[in-house]
Amino acid sequence: MIRGIGIAAAVVVVLAVIVLRSAIYTIDETKQVVITQFGRPVGDPIRDAGLHFKTPFVQKANYFEKRLLEWDGSPNQIPTRDKRYIWVDTTARWKIADPLKFLQSVGNETGAHAMLDDIIESATRESISNHILIEAVRNTNRLVERVEDIEEVLGAEEALEEIEVGREELTRGILTQARELVPQYGIELVDVRIRRINYVEEVREKVYERMISERKRAAEKYRSEGLGKKAEIEGQMEKELNLIESEAYRKAQEIQGKADAEAVRIYAEAYSKDPEFYSFLKTLETYQDTIDERSTIILSTDADYFKYLTEMYEVEQQSAPAP
Repeated sequence: MIRGIGIAAAVVVVLAVIVLRSAIYTIDETKQVVITQFGRPVGDPIRDAGLHFKTPFVQKANYFEKRLLEWDGSPNQIPTRDKRYIWVDTTARWKIADPLKFLQSVGNETGAHAMLDDIIESATRESISNHILIEAVRNTNRLVERVEDIEEVLGAEEALEEIEVGREELTRGILTQARELVPQYGIELVDVRIRRINYVEEVREKVYERMISERKRAAEKYRSEGLGKKAEIEGQMEKELNLIESEAYRKAQEIQGKADAEAVRIYAEAYSKDPEFYSFLKTLETYQDTIDERSTIILSTDADYFKYLTEMYEVEQQSAPAP
């Protein structure tokens, strides 16, 4: 009898534990829960972390992520408005905003990914098809600075076509279009990005040719600007050099003029003390400058040359010793 009571008590305890485990569930900070009863949702979604209770065996706790989730699309070949085919690979970040709608519409993340495939890829195809290739791969008309920027280059045959939208704005358009469709599935689309654009072989060859042409034009432009700058610098240098030389010559002439004036003043002051000696000295300087051992001169009896030569001869005769 006692043994039967013990077994019954043990069975009751086990059943109580099973019932309690079925009635209690916990939610951490990264999860949210929708309770279903026989497959049908019951009540509002539960987002508060902690310990919660439900009807055991009848109700089920369905867990969904609160955190951002990623979606990676498959590369698709899409024609642009100017009939150039490119491979477009997109990626997105999304989260479950309304877990009740999410459960009722797509059920789980696998169903959500299938739905996002259709919505985002459709929006991407429509956006790419409505714009020319250069707007899908570039944001501005700037020149490429590195060869690695091949995925950002392509234009018209002779000049870059004007970019009205650009890749960044085109991507925002895809996000806006897709965002309008996903709320009905309990999803919030946070961001969409074009992860990679690649060219089909035919377009890739045109890209390389366009890069070469663009770089050559850029080189010619920079070379022309450089030559113009060089000529401007050389002209300015020549102008400054002439100005410096002119100023130096003027200064030299001014200094030389002052020096000559000072020399003349000193000479005049010195010679004015003995005019006859000055006349004699200047005559000697004239002899030195005009007469050498091969010179022959004819002098009149009243010439200064003759007078001084005669006086010098008489002085020599007087100073000569007697024979």
